[in-house]
Amino acid sequence: MKQLLKFTPILKDKIWGGEKLIKVLNKDSDRTDIGESWELSDVKGDTSIVSNGDLKGKDLKELISEYKAELMGEKIYNHFGEKFPLLIKFIDAKEALSIQLHPHDDLAKERHNSFGKTEMWYVMQADEKSNLIVGFQKEVTSKEYLEHLENKTLLDILNVDEVKKGDVYFIPTGRVHAIGAGVMLAEIQQTSDITYRIYDWDRPNPDGTYRELHTEEAIDAIDYSAQDSYKTVYSKEQNTSSEIVSCPYFTTNVLPIEGELSINHSDKDSFVIYMCVEGNVEFQYQDQTEKLKTGETILVPACIKDIKIISKEKSELLEVYIK
Repeated sequence: MKQLLKFTPILKDKIWGGEKLIKVLNKDSDRTDIGESWELSDVKGDTSIVSNGDLKGKDLKELISEYKAELMGEKIYNHFGEKFPLLIKFIDAKEALSIQLHPHDDLAKERHNSFGKTEMWYVMQADEKSNLIVGFQKEVTSKEYLEHLENKTLLDILNVDEVKKGDVYFIPTGRVHAIGAGVMLAEIQQTSDITYRIYDWDRPNPDGTYRELHTEEAIDAIDYSAQDSYKTVYSKEQNTSSEIVSCPYFTTNVLPIEGELSINHSDKDSFVIYMCVEGNVEFQYQDQTEKLKTGETILVPACIKDIKIISKEKSELLEVYIK
């Protein structure tokens, strides 16, 4: 399997979605409520389809079935089989998302026959005074939590951070969170679409109905502990991959790039995903060249070890793989 892979984005209408994914990231749609662009997905019913090269038209499941460890990496293929373990998205919140959390692996397996959903956010753009809700201000009991939920005073006990471009947040399973209005971000997560929605701002759907809440399911899935700070501290170095998040499910590095950079991935037994979060770059592998602009994603199969990245302007990539 000797091809760098790009995929057709899967665009999702959301009650809270807006136009930034179309106007800023140039996604192809005439709708005005696009909340998510699924860049790389193996979620049932939403499998990504290759948009470039000799494999154009094949979907991710076909690729895994045909190429196995060549695509995934031997250790990853042995562990996950023919299920791609990550879901990669860009998200635009014109309005606030619901306050929610995701169950851990064991609970998700037991209740939904699914993976859990550990995730991370990289803020690409944020309107003035826009925020993210992440975790509790201080440790609470389930009884205290339910009292605040019932009294519609949940925000009194939740941690709210104003955010700016470049801010990173790691969201392990159980951590209560919400993306606030005016934030556009890149999201890296386990392959799962299991969400426990605990509060939706009493917001009706266009038809007057309300989205389902998962009060009972959430009680024993919530992590009621608290941290002093939830923002990830990291450093950046030009033309160098610097780790920003590492967990059993994925590792994400940030790579600011300008000029030409040769990269060797022979230390990894994993595919590598690149998300362009700023600028324009060009990937070269043997005689293949693929352009990647802000808001685009490329998958480097595990069997491809040497690539070259060229950027004629200040650009930034997220580099994602599994250790």
